[in-house]
Amino acid sequence: MSPWLQLKRWRSRQALRDSRFARLFDAAPPDEWVSIDCETSSLDAQHAEILSIAAMPVCGDRILASQTLRLTLKPTRPIAAQSIPIHQLRPQDVADGLPVREALGRLLDFIGPRPLLGYYLEFDLAVINRQLKPWLGITLPNPAIEVSGLYYDRKVTAYRPEVDLRLDAILADLDLPRLPRHDPANDALLAALIFLKLKHLHGTLDQ
Repeated sequence: MSPWLQLKRWRSRQALRDSRFARLFDAAPPDEWVSIDCETSSLDAQHAEILSIAAMPVCGDRILASQTLRLTLKPTRPIAAQSIPIHQLRPQDVADGLPVREALGRLLDFIGPRPLLGYYLEFDLAVINRQLKPWLGITLPNPAIEVSGLYYDRKVTAYRPEVDLRLDAILADLDLPRLPRHDPANDALLAALIFLKLKHLHGTLDQ
């Protein structure tokens, strides 16, 4: 880790307001990751509310799907009717959901210091971090691995500067199965499959 990143992590650790989550800053176990995905009320990261989260452990070359953390959250505002066909969560589906801080507390306990995997992970992390910062004083310090970025780095060449990063295109190229979308557990599983397939094809991937 570079001195700059070390300093950044040290400052983040000092800013943490709740010592219960100090293990986020521990050394990550070798060859372990957590693939995460969120369904949100909109695609506006500045205003979207989290409706559901899935976090799926990956250990070595195994996806531990049976250990997946699944959380449903209760939004603070009514769900927009036009968004329901996308995330398929109706008001009655989230009526008994967790408050956002309880859900995120469970998520942080589950992921610990392990690096995170995801497909277009930046959006999910932006929505999560928007909730964490006012509460805990920090954003997630975990390394983040964007699987579409890994795929791009391994496909782009001077002779092929354009790479199709649509999920269906990546799955087809890597000969991976398609699963019903906008289910966070399915989406987390697909990201984990992409990661492991690239890892198998190209050797160890940096955390």
